[in-house]
Amino acid sequence: MTAVIDASALAALVADLGDEGRWVLAAVGNEPLAGPHLVLAEASNVLRRIERRGHISNAEADEAYRQLAEATVSLYPFSPFAERVWELRHNLTAYDAWYVALAESLDCPLVTLDVRLSRAPGPGCAFIAPPSEDG
Repeated sequence: MTAVIDASALAALVADLGDEGRWVLAAVGNEPLAGPHLVLAEASNVLRRIERRGHISNAEADEAYRQLAEATVSLYPFSPFAERVWELRHNLTAYDAWYVALAESLDCPLVTLDVRLSRAPGPGCAFIAPPSEDG
């Protein structure tokens, strides 16, 4: 079964970010992955941010970026999902809504490290998110 993966989860997966990376790997297994066209750019930005904060070295960031560039993720354009993205605007950013709309359309779960997104009102997709600290 396909899973939509967001940038937070994809970056953790390719950067092997300890518990988060292991959690994402367990969550997606060998399932086919899908994402909006922007997922690779967003995940690249996440890698940049964690490198600049010193969470990974330059060499680790380079390797993670190489893995990201080689990742097998089916990418989807915005226009087929634009109406649904707009409908979700009161509860989600357009970026998050694009992931949700894609997962709804593919009738598959959205894998994310963003617990806030997984709890937002409005989405009609299932989420695979790590358990939160507050239950």
